[in-house]
Amino acid sequence: MKFIKTGLEGAFVIELEPASDERGFFARAFCVREFEEHGLNIRVVQCNLSFNPKQGTMRGLHYQVQPAAEVKLVRCTRGAVFDVIVDVRPGSTTYLKWFGVELTSDSRTMIYVPEGYAHGYLSLVDNSEVFYQVSDFYSPGHERGARWNDPTFAIRWPAEPKVISIKDRTYPDFKP
Repeated sequence: MKFIKTGLEGAFVIELEPASDERGFFARAFCVREFEEHGLNIRVVQCNLSFNPKQGTMRGLHYQVQPAAEVKLVRCTRGAVFDVIVDVRPGSTTYLKWFGVELTSDSRTMIYVPEGYAHGYLSLVDNSEVFYQVSDFYSPGHERGARWNDPTFAIRWPAEPKVISIKDRTYPDFKP
């Protein structure tokens, strides 16, 4: 696996390094040793799957606060999404900065989202599916969110959302 720094503290894009032959390819998609060598949290307690039948579906921006803050390892297993993370950790050198990457089922690229980062994505095609490995259990009392178009972050999304939940579209402005 290749661990590519995103420019945000502790966040990585992870690319597979496939070994190919006439049968197709084989690649490691998760290796405790390699994650630990990069100082990354490898605890996985829950895996989540999100299916989005419509192009333009927005999910997020979501995060959990302590004591239930979570790391996410996110991969698009079908279709394509524009995935965004925002550092919402006061005191971080990259506080309030964002990073976006296109994740597709063809590229098999992942993004490692550290604790204290808000995360969301916009589906770029119909029938997109996203798989998350998370380091802590979902805890509704510790869940927080920010609007996809919050002016504090000024995220440049590739398109306007067409489908978005009431909860996700009505978060108040983020207060730094």
